[in-house]
Amino acid sequence: MTKVFVNLPTSDLERSKAFYTAIGCEINPLFTDENAACVVWSDDIYFMVLKPEFFATFTDKPIADPNQVVQVSVSFTQDSREDVDAIVEKALAAGGSEPKPAQDYGFMYSRDIDDPDGNSLGFLYMTPEAAENGPEHVAESA
Repeated sequence: MTKVFVNLPTSDLERSKAFYTAIGCEINPLFTDENAACVVWSDDIYFMVLKPEFFATFTDKPIADPNQVVQVSVSFTQDSREDVDAIVEKALAAGGSEPKPAQDYGFMYSRDIDDPDGNSLGFLYMTPEAAENGPEHVAESA
């Protein structure tokens, strides 16, 4: 399995670490310093939250302000609708915001949050039938 590292800008590194640990992540101290923190989402998925000036050392492109523009939205599946709601509630309590209401498509339920820096995260539950056969097959059997 390939490891996935998602780089996210943060204007407040300590606030970012507190937010991500509040929603259930761990911080890997081996790759964390005054410029960046390694947020462990799972054994294969990591976020690197980086101060913008440090992030800029990896690219010649401007670093977007996630409160103004969306560069990417990262989404994570959950095991149930209740799990989606639970992690979003943790995120809201930890300083995140919900930019729009939950979306319920029948076969899929999703909610989005913005972390305190405005980085977009999505959480979704998809019925096993839709995940295996596609949403059109769920609609046909309903």
